[in-house]
Amino acid sequence: MKALYAGSFDPFTNGHLDIVKRASTLFDEVIIAVSENISKQPLFDVDQRMQMIIDSLESQLPGSNVKVIKHKGGLTIDLAEELGVKALIRGIRSIKDMEYEMDIASMNKTQNKEIETIFLMSDEHYRFVSSSLVKEVARFQGNIHGLVPENVEKQIKQKNR
Repeated sequence: MKALYAGSFDPFTNGHLDIVKRASTLFDEVIIAVSENISKQPLFDVDQRMQMIIDSLESQLPGSNVKVIKHKGGLTIDLAEELGVKALIRGIRSIKDMEYEMDIASMNKTQNKEIETIFLMSDEHYRFVSSSLVKEVARFQGNIHGLVPENVEKQIKQKNR
């Protein structure tokens, strides 16, 4: 069975990577869909984010069943249908995330009853890590080591020079 893990991943964190690693053991194929989030000011463009994810996977999950694609917009559920995906992967860090994600999962069910949303709880080491927090700390030259893959850390530091 194929699963879809969609998000803006700006930047891709070790929390995201942990969810991908765990999902890759549960599904035959995991597709990471990197999307433009028009409501946020991105640090990296979609192609840069995709390359950082690919590089992270090559070093952390070589030869894995994970692939990375660009999501050009529209509903994630429509992309899932187009790809023949039966499960959407969502990471949950907190009760706040859970409430938000439950609403989205319910809305997705109204669009397609055949596609399930699978929630994976964040590892306790990454529950506080969000892309927004990483960007904020990095912008002021704070320590982001261990919060993002090494290749991503290098790119963020270059961007914030």
